[in-house]
Amino acid sequence: MREKAMKRTGARFWGRLTKEPLFAFFSLTFFTVFFCAVFVSLLSPPPALASSFDIFQFEGPRMKDLYYPVIRDMDAQLLAMSTGKLDVLSDIYRPADIRRLSESGGVELSLAPTFHSFMITFNTRKFPWNRVELRQAAAQVVQRRQWTRDLFSGYCEPLTTYLPPVSPWCDPSPEELPQGMEAARSRLASAGWTWDRFGRLIAPDGQPVPPTKILCPPSSVAATTTEIAQLMADALNELGLPVEAEPIDFQTMLARVDRHDFDACTNAWTMSRDPDVLYAFYHSSMDVEGGYNLSGIADPELDGVLAGLRYAPDEAAARVRALEAQKLLCRLVPVAPIYSRYSVAAIRSDWNGVFTTERSTSDNMLTLISMTPKEGPDRPIYWNIPEEIRTLNPFVSTTAYDWTVLGTIYDSMLSVDPWTFEDVPWLAESWDITTGEKGSVLTFTLRDGLKWQDGRPLTVEDVAFSLGYIKDRNIPRFYDSVKDIESIEVDKDSRILRVALANTSYWHLHNIGGMPVLPKHILENVPDWRAWQPTLRIHSALDGTEMTELIGTGPFTFRESRTGEYVHMTRNEHYLLYAPAAVSTPSARAVSDAVSIMMN
Repeated sequence: MREKAMKRTGARFWGRLTKEPLFAFFSLTFFTVFFCAVFVSLLSPPPALASSFDIFQFEGPRMKDLYYPVIRDMDAQLLAMSTGKLDVLSDIYRPADIRRLSESGGVELSLAPTFHSFMITFNTRKFPWNRVELRQAAAQVVQRRQWTRDLFSGYCEPLTTYLPPVSPWCDPSPEELPQGMEAARSRLASAGWTWDRFGRLIAPDGQPVPPTKILCPPSSVAATTTEIAQLMADALNELGLPVEAEPIDFQTMLARVDRHDFDACTNAWTMSRDPDVLYAFYHSSMDVEGGYNLSGIADPELDGVLAGLRYAPDEAAARVRALEAQKLLCRLVPVAPIYSRYSVAAIRSDWNGVFTTERSTSDNMLTLISMTPKEGPDRPIYWNIPEEIRTLNPFVSTTAYDWTVLGTIYDSMLSVDPWTFEDVPWLAESWDITTGEKGSVLTFTLRDGLKWQDGRPLTVEDVAFSLGYIKDRNIPRFYDSVKDIESIEVDKDSRILRVALANTSYWHLHNIGGMPVLPKHILENVPDWRAWQPTLRIHSALDGTEMTELIGTGPFTFRESRTGEYVHMTRNEHYLLYAPAAVSTPSARAVSDAVSIMMN
């Protein structure tokens, strides 16, 4: 499973920390009944929701210490939850685990459809996956309905579209290819492919298909992902392609895929709320090392449609282009969509402050800052991370696990209503958009009194420097959000930032307003963004305490990371929602006991 975070277009979302939305929660007692009700509701379009969401009704963080224990083994995660050594567990996807937790007591579960998409990505840069008819045939032998039924028992839905079904931009009538082995063989035969006497495929130019591999993480990390890779390899072998599933270390796999050193691989993405994410995934300009276009698809017609989507002037034009792009992708098949997972999260029932909506499970940012023990002294929060942190350099971090930590550190100018997914103010208290013949201008007004975690003031100069730093260095992970910036002006006294863009796009507000904001006084001393290791560079706060260069405005401050063990964070008392009167100081004994529990 390659779980990446689409931070690029994501304003702070008050839903899941890994930026996955949609849900409905239920008490343990009514698990079965409620799940059935939710499942039925997913079959119909969600009703329009009205919201009077006010983020300032929340105060926190209330707990001083936050630990992210790294527990990779799923059975160990369940044991830790049932014994109270973990407080929050996300991404529970095995039906047996959900049943086990629902029967264990002391845990509340929540469930929601998400923007998650799992797929097999083909490397279209080289033979044999540079042949579109072969990719189409491969997609035809995917038995996604049977695989998801057998592996997930209804906690996922088969995926045939390039945006997840929960997205309001998803194509409601995708052009599905005829399914089955015979349909796939017929497609290849009509395109001039043949089979030798051993059943091996021969290309129309007489070139035999070479042995290839599907990279996937090992079963100890993602058992169902490994199994799907094997099922896909078996189906392709039956079609005549000598394919093996190759489970390898997850971090090694990510590095190879980023270098384009693969034939095919498994991928899981959490999409953003906007459909122009398709531009990042499939436009040829995004085919760079470390970029999002992992398949390397490069098609002039697709590029034109995606550019039209990326620069749609209004919603109507965006909807036309979004549908066109999805239909083209169904024909070009740079990836084979497999399934979209529902989010299932568990939280210990001895905590107050759990926040859920009809579109967010309990493992969200508002829960994190609001959590307080129902009984006894305050104590640290233990929030599981199921995979080792790869890097905490925000310019190169891509996995959802990295961004689970980074998401508690960095903020953006806009936030997202957890009920409606509409924009709400965050670091920016207001904004305005003007358009003209020569492009558009976004004008943001920052809140007064913002501070970094080291106590220094956050100003519009920080935001301008962050945007300029990323644009000037062409940082791939964020570049498509900033590449159209022509100029940035600031008025420090009135806290106004003006961003002039070379064109008009329906998505510019989200792309600019959703960018993580980094401190100028740190960034201006980072000459090499690729090699930057902010957690290893010591920095002094205004109060004289030491912290690292991993500084933002989020609710928790980074303190320590121990490989294979945990990441330790502490409460940011400069946070926008922090209210000293609303929190109490945890006893020294409580913290000491908690650390002891985790280390043992």
